[in-house]
Amino acid sequence: MPSETIFRRHRTIPTGNIMHILTAGVDEAGRGPLVGSVFAAAVILPETFDLPGLTDSKKLSEKKRDALAEMIKEQAVAWHVAASTPEEIASLNILHATMLAMKRAVYGLAARPEKIFIDGNRIPEHLGIPAEAVVKGDSKIIEISAASVLAKTARDAEMYALAQRRPQYGFDKHKGYGTKQHLEALKQYGVLPEHRRDFAPVRNLLAQQALF
Repeated sequence: MPSETIFRRHRTIPTGNIMHILTAGVDEAGRGPLVGSVFAAAVILPETFDLPGLTDSKKLSEKKRDALAEMIKEQAVAWHVAASTPEEIASLNILHATMLAMKRAVYGLAARPEKIFIDGNRIPEHLGIPAEAVVKGDSKIIEISAASVLAKTARDAEMYALAQRRPQYGFDKHKGYGTKQHLEALKQYGVLPEHRRDFAPVRNLLAQQALF
């Protein structure tokens, strides 16, 4: 069962009955890393579901996230994962690229939600659906928690795939963040097409290389 800090939204109709409404949760993963896409997921859950232990993906082990991701996909009324590429991040900046990924996730849903709850303090423009930003929503609203799990597991899958192609960078370990291992690999092996060239560590390295 969800923790007490996680709640659901319902609407009371004139007869006094409670009718389940289609509520979507939206969250992102991968804003901070130096490489790869930024992902977003949108999830609509049914009125009843069995997702034991579901909470903010950052509080879950990788094994638990992977298991929950499969359960969410099986039980959701609708779900969709989308991304913005490193090229789009460089063109738009990371904030606007994240908003674009969120819009793509919402528009990709097979069912249209009546209300959307988005983790954070910003809402993508021109969604066309009533939306509310919820700070720390991934720990408060179960649909956002579900979206956080799908976005995070999709982002990690991209890093594992990149690690298979470029094992010397250690993407399977640091997931693209600017760790010492990653920065040393950048200096030794160079910048990849998947790296975010507008992010300072990558941009600075390219500028240094241009001097020689």
